[in-house]
Amino acid sequence: MNIKLSKQVLIVLLCCLLVQFSAQADSYGPTSQSNEQSPAPPVRQSPQELQQFVAPIALYPDGLVAQVLAASTYPTEIVEAHRWMQSHSDLKGEKLAEEVDKQPWDPSVKALTQFPSVLENMDKNLSWTSSLGDAYANEEQEVTDAVQAMRQQARKAGQLNSNEEEKVTTQGSTIIIQPARPDVVYVPAYDPWLVYGAPVVAYPGWVPVPGIFFAGPTISFGVGFGMGFFGGFGWGWHHWGCDWHGHHVIYNNHTYISHSRTIVNRNNFNHGHGTFNHGNAFHGSRAEGRNSASRRSSASHAQPGTRSSAFGGFDHGGNVRGFSSRGRSSFGGGFHGGGFHGGGFHGGGGRHG
Repeated sequence: MNIKLSKQVLIVLLCCLLVQFSAQADSYGPTSQSNEQSPAPPVRQSPQELQQFVAPIALYPDGLVAQVLAASTYPTEIVEAHRWMQSHSDLKGEKLAEEVDKQPWDPSVKALTQFPSVLENMDKNLSWTSSLGDAYANEEQEVTDAVQAMRQQARKAGQLNSNEEEKVTTQGSTIIIQPARPDVVYVPAYDPWLVYGAPVVAYPGWVPVPGIFFAGPTISFGVGFGMGFFGGFGWGWHHWGCDWHGHHVIYNNHTYISHSRTIVNRNNFNHGHGTFNHGNAFHGSRAEGRNSASRRSSASHAQPGTRSSAFGGFDHGGNVRGFSSRGRSSFGGGFHGGGFHGGGFHGGGGRHG
């Protein structure tokens, strides 16, 4: 009798345990499944949005396009560099280059100190910079294709031709822009929303910056920037370029890699380090230039994740608080970005293109 009772108790206990286990499985099952699911694919920008992002830089020389695309993934450092330049306005030429080389910025950000108006524009239009960096990090091929598409539009509009300041050539359907002289770089000043023929929707809240903005549907060229003082440093002008066929930025003859923690590559995100890579590529901040190996080397990069106190309004994902990170506009509603075209800023009193 006792043996039969013990067997019955054991069966009841086993049934209770099975019921409890089943309940726990039902409770935790959906969560476990959701954890195993692959993350949702990143939101893709429309061709019109990407063209809006690249319109302000698409007509720059290839090397400068490369620097801006790389530096746009470091918006915090853009702010730091522009503030630093403002507080060191007395530095010129080689002395400026030497002091910039000591700073813990990415090489692309250091390179932009050669073009103060471009650096200022990226700081003044920080939401746009963030959007451009986010797009480049996640849609590299589409962004470089958008640059070429805008160049094609500018050429059809008669605004992109070789002149005293720059040399425009083609390789198949690819348009290449290089300085007319290898030691002097002219930054074209233009209205990015009008110069391409058909109006482009202006990026929300866009601030026109003197020196690189020229009102009207034409291009102007101001004073050229000599590259001699910066040539001996690993981040100087001649170390940058664009591989239009490979769809990426070139730095020191290798594919450039950004290790930004502000802009996240959602396609190939390393959760341990917060960086994005492009395969067999070259990390910009650890590179030494061909000419600087024996003389100078760039300062080591800042520790990942460091934030500047001057950049307190920036969110981790590259979003400027109070602005849309991607500057979405109503592209179906026509052109609505003009409030500053009529009496806009002149591009430095230079020649019209």
